[in-house]
Amino acid sequence: MSDVWTDISSEFLHLYPRGRRLLVVAGADAERSRRAADDLAAALTSADQHVERAHSADGSEQQLRDEIVSPFRQREDSGSVLIVSGPAPLLSESTRGIWNYILWQLAGDEPPHSIASAIVDVSDPANPRRRFADYCALPASFGA
Repeated sequence: MSDVWTDISSEFLHLYPRGRRLLVVAGADAERSRRAADDLAAALTSADQHVERAHSADGSEQQLRDEIVSPFRQREDSGSVLIVSGPAPLLSESTRGIWNYILWQLAGDEPPHSIASAIVDVSDPANPRRRFADYCALPASFGA
């Protein structure tokens, strides 16, 4: 497991140590998002977190709300992390408020999304790299 996923896992748990938490891994390529989310889920599981995984191939808001988020929020347990992976539409203006933490994965020169809590370059999946960017002056839709 890469140190990038362990570091992001630690950051997430520092910010959101308990309760029902929702984390999204999105990007231009839904399948790359799935792989990155699986790696992050492994890191969170190693940190003794109960992790649930879901994937949305198209980022459909209605499917996301009805089939993934609402059932997760209605469960009795109070300490799970739900990681949802998929394409950029998971971060539409109407869904951004769902997430506690947003990870944007990209490859090469793909533009990052400015609302991301973390940006990871997965050009080389075996050696992901965290990117840092200052988007304070840009609108939230930059890179969408």
